[in-house]
Amino acid sequence: MSPGRRVAVIGGGLAGITAALDCAAAGAQVTLVEVRPRLGGAAYSFEREGLRMDNGQHVFLRSCPAYRELLGRLGSSHRVSIQPRLEIPVLKPGARRAMLRRGALPAPLHLAGALARYPHLSLSQRARAALAALALARLDLSDETLDRVTLGAWLDSHHQGPEAVSALWDLIALPTLNLPASEASLALGAFVFANGLLSGADAGDIGFHAAALSETIGEPAAPALSGAGAEVRLGWRAERLERTAQGFEVHGPGDGLSAEAVIVAVPHTRAGALLEPLIAGSARRLEELGSSPIVNLHVVYDRPVSEERFAAGVGTPVQYLFDRTSAAGAPAGHQYLAVSLSGAEREMGESVDALRERYLPALSALLPRAREATVEAFMVTREHAATFRAAPGVAALRPGPRTSVPGLVLAGAWTDTGWPATLEGAVLSGHAAATEALSALGVEASAGAALAVSGVGLPEAGAR
Repeated sequence: MSPGRRVAVIGGGLAGITAALDCAAAGAQVTLVEVRPRLGGAAYSFEREGLRMDNGQHVFLRSCPAYRELLGRLGSSHRVSIQPRLEIPVLKPGARRAMLRRGALPAPLHLAGALARYPHLSLSQRARAALAALALARLDLSDETLDRVTLGAWLDSHHQGPEAVSALWDLIALPTLNLPASEASLALGAFVFANGLLSGADAGDIGFHAAALSETIGEPAAPALSGAGAEVRLGWRAERLERTAQGFEVHGPGDGLSAEAVIVAVPHTRAGALLEPLIAGSARRLEELGSSPIVNLHVVYDRPVSEERFAAGVGTPVQYLFDRTSAAGAPAGHQYLAVSLSGAEREMGESVDALRERYLPALSALLPRAREATVEAFMVTREHAATFRAAPGVAALRPGPRTSVPGLVLAGAWTDTGWPATLEGAVLSGHAAATEALSALGVEASAGAALAVSGVGLPEAGAR
């Protein structure tokens, strides 16, 4: 290995894994450090009540090529599946199951039939929603003024009342932006709808993790990194960064880590403390990104109560529910449902008993068979700062991979990827960070990373 090509990657989530693989593929000497005893970052699983549960329910779209390519590098493609055609079952208390399903027509007409038949909106509401969707698709995503208003305000100006927002628009906004439309940036909301639903007929087909997240990401990442020649140090906390004549010193337990380039790929809530000694002003600005929480409820029934692989809720506190029975290894005859709650400010402050008291009746109202079933387990997982806060003004706060210090690079779904905080955004940030770090070392990035950064599968510059 030639001297001067050492790269330290701080953080073992999707961004760090991607960056480390890219740098190693380009011939750099890579050391990845992760404070946890595992890889995977926020996408991980844990053992409880004899089940292997995911901390949260992460899905992706067919229009997420970077994440799908990473799964291929990890040998995990067989652990996920993508719908042959977008289908979102929608459940409402006291109403028949509805289905939002794309048709065979080209975009944007592929959703016309689903909207025309959607029973949770009146005929006039459907017509106005169709016009709003067409107007949303025509927005210029490079227009910086889109990040000055909320998606909700824009929808209101296009005759989308509270009922339409709740029954339709928030079905997409909440899980992708981790905020309701009333609080989310129009720029990011427009990007989600344009890229995830309207860029192609099959763009919004949903991908699911058939296995536990740790089996899909963290566990296979370790041998993939080792096979690429990267060193991985788990349970190693990067405590301080120091600039040296040769590059950088990463201080942690025991011996420090020397490198000519450092990629900081930790959550923005932690990155500021590491960056403060080197780029104080920029580091302090990361606090302005804010955060939004996600709460997941894990409910195990003594019998099957739902036939849905996943479903959205309308007129209920249940936002989305997922059947994770097989992935978690639930006992025969039981069913394990996970309820994912985005933008969960209220739920963050509620006790497990309070959540149980509110959500078990809500599930019974959606799933009649749950009324006769016994709840074997009810658990709650909370991510206090699951994502940055995707509110107006956030675009100006998201930094790119390059900093004012040569060789010091940023990665993470919170950086300026154009995407909201998603699996795809995290992987794209890793590619961009690797390209920037390698450039600082005078090394050409691998073809995959270069394509990702040059715009293949990426939004136009300025899209948020």
